[in-house]
Amino acid sequence: MDRYRLLEPIGQGGMGRVWRASDELLGRPVAVKELRLDAAGAEEIEVRRERALREARASARIDHPNVVRVYDVAEENDRLWIVMELVEAPSLARTVVEHGPLDARETARIGLALAEALRRVHAAGVLHRDIKPGNVLLGPGGRVVLTDFGIAALQDAQGLTQAGVIVGSPEYIPPERISGRPQGPPSDLWSLGATFCTALTGHSPFERAGTLATLAAVMYEEPRLPPEDEPLTPLLRRLLARDPGGRPDVGEVVRFLSRVLTAPPAVRERETETSEKSESPEWLPRLLTVLVLVAATAVGIVMIITAIRPGGETKLPDTTPPPTVAGTSRPPPTPGGSQTPSP
Repeated sequence: MDRYRLLEPIGQGGMGRVWRASDELLGRPVAVKELRLDAAGAEEIEVRRERALREARASARIDHPNVVRVYDVAEENDRLWIVMELVEAPSLARTVVEHGPLDARETARIGLALAEALRRVHAAGVLHRDIKPGNVLLGPGGRVVLTDFGIAALQDAQGLTQAGVIVGSPEYIPPERISGRPQGPPSDLWSLGATFCTALTGHSPFERAGTLATLAAVMYEEPRLPPEDEPLTPLLRRLLARDPGGRPDVGEVVRFLSRVLTAPPAVRERETETSEKSESPEWLPRLLTVLVLVAATAVGIVMIITAIRPGGETKLPDTTPPPTVAGTSRPPPTPGGSQTPSP
């Protein structure tokens, strides 16, 4: 193609290769996804071509800051090229691998952006069908971008996947898709929940040693969720319900995540204090107790010393002073003694 100049490959996946490129006509950087139609595989060439065009159509329907933008589609010889916005950013998967799991607040921020993107995607009649950390880009300025609609399904288009073939990452595929049941927006939300878990814990809740074991875990095992005191755990449990009818809709997800993000600072401070206390050394409380006892003993010794008169006589203060008679400053007379009226 005369308009686009390929510079270097920046990604490789099951659906094709992605290049960093330059739009020579408009003078802007772009990402170009290459799909070889004659590549060896089980699918027919026409099916692969239609899938690439479907990806472009799916993305082009959606205008949202959290969804990658598609600019153009071109076909040349035995290849299809999808020209997209170039997002210079690491994926969520790479971020977790290189820097470790995210905290609940950052996960909620990213999750809210993805939920808003899915609201627009589903409103356009599109199912993404491949939501996972590798397809979430964390751009500059806190931007979150959902990308790679390579196996997206338009609700008004005929399915392209061959019978018995499952396309996607096993640990992020919802159970209804594995069993061949109908899919809908709740299927994307299940994958979103699994993505949240990876952000919080560093691994998928269904990750196992092999593909078959992972698929079995999705179908029959309970997910490995974050601890119960994590603010997002109740939402994750609902998102990962095996029955699609038991999952929250995207509106509920948005409201839940918004509440987490707007929680009063005092709540977050208490959580921090609790965390700091749990990390205190075991010997610290014992040391404080010893210091208090030493201080109390020292005070008692000082009080006793100040009560000793010269010559060694000890005069401790009476605990109850003698009572006085009303109207006088003298103590009452002792029994049998004389009484002298006061003048």
